Amino acid sequence: MRRSKLEMYIDILKVLAQKGPLKLTHIMYKANVNCSVLKQYLDFLISQNLVEEQTVGKKRIVYVVTDKGRTVLKYFRELRSVLPIIEEARARIPPSLY
Repeated sequence: MRRSKLEMYIDILKVLAQKGPLKLTHIMYKANVNCSVLKQYLDFLISQNLVEEQTVGKKRIVYVVTDKGRTVLKYFRELRSVLPIIEEARARIPPSLY
C-alpha cells in the first residue's frame, strides 16, 4: 500500500528523532524513500523548520529534527491514539446520518 505525503513526512521525522543526525543515504534507507523524493520532502521539512541541515567537518551534511519537529511528532502520536476511538464511534453511526 502506498504511503501518503503526510505519512512519509512523519516517517522521516521519526527516523531523525530516533537515529539522527543522519546523512541523506541513511535517512533514505531507514525511511524507505527514494533519493529524489527524499530531497523534495527534506526541502519541505526544512522550509517548515521541522528539520535542519548541518555541516559536520568540511563537507559532510547531516539532517537533524528540530524542537518544532519533535512537537509535531508528539501531536501526531496523540492524534493517532484518538483516531481509533473516532473510527469506532463512526462505525456505530448509520451511514444515512452522515
